[in-house]
Amino acid sequence: MAHSHDHGRLKADRRALAGALALVAGLMVVEIVAGVVGGSLALLADAGHMLSDAAALAFALVAASLAARPARGSWTYGFSRLEILAAQANGLTLLVVALLIVYGAVRRLVSPTDVHGGIVLVVALLGIAVSLAATALLSRASRKSLNVRGAFLHVATDLAAFVGTAVAGAVVLATGWDRADPIASLLVAGLMLWASFGLLRASFRVFLERAPAEIDPEVVGRAIVSVPSVVEAHDLHVWTVTSGFPALSAHVLVEPGADCHGVRRVLEGILAERFGLEHTTLQVDHVGPPSAVGVEIGERFRRESPLA
Repeated sequence: MAHSHDHGRLKADRRALAGALALVAGLMVVEIVAGVVGGSLALLADAGHMLSDAAALAFALVAASLAARPARGSWTYGFSRLEILAAQANGLTLLVVALLIVYGAVRRLVSPTDVHGGIVLVVALLGIAVSLAATALLSRASRKSLNVRGAFLHVATDLAAFVGTAVAGAVVLATGWDRADPIASLLVAGLMLWASFGLLRASFRVFLERAPAEIDPEVVGRAIVSVPSVVEAHDLHVWTVTSGFPALSAHVLVEPGADCHGVRRVLEGILAERFGLEHTTLQVDHVGPPSAVGVEIGERFRRESPLA
């Protein structure tokens, strides 16, 4: 059931990514030509961003396709984490392009060049229309996917960039003030840096197997030990395998004579209902004699568990 739902999600993601890629690639060609003819750094900066977007969308599309492959052999989770890798690559790409735009904009502020405001304005308005269409496509895809989120941020920053470029083109056209073009580029770069930071932080959380932001391991642990018959819980780990796939593992000790399988079923229900943890691995054992608990389990529990 879960696998079928995930497969459907990935299929929808692929369609959205492919449509957005076609729109972005077409606009990128128009921007490069117009940027060279119009002498606009803002347009060329947007074109560079669009190039990174096209590559990012292509990578995201490939990642979504590979992530749909079933687990087999030594790939026990399949290729699902390629989505997170694509998201991290998108974050790094945003960072690099933003820094290049800042460098070019500073040079243009020091030594401004002639900018054809009319060409800039027309292409920017076209870019707004295309970016709106691509953003609408990606907004229909899974909101849980960090991969789609990375692609969406690329396109969303393009939309903001085109708005800034359109304003800059109008200013140049009306006043002849060429420095409006690099100033618009700096504003776009700032937005890209902000988006990059958020995406890199989210992907690093997954790669470092940190608990999902919405799940507090200590709260989970206390919920486990609050169940009747449960004495202790240790070796508790909560992490994210890939987007929308949180997982948990723990060693749970129950009172002598308690039904281990019954307690495990109760715990699985609580974890799924309260925390959205449907992929759990619980080792449930009876607690040993007091001497064994104090030496073999108690000390280790105090070192590793947030419940101690």
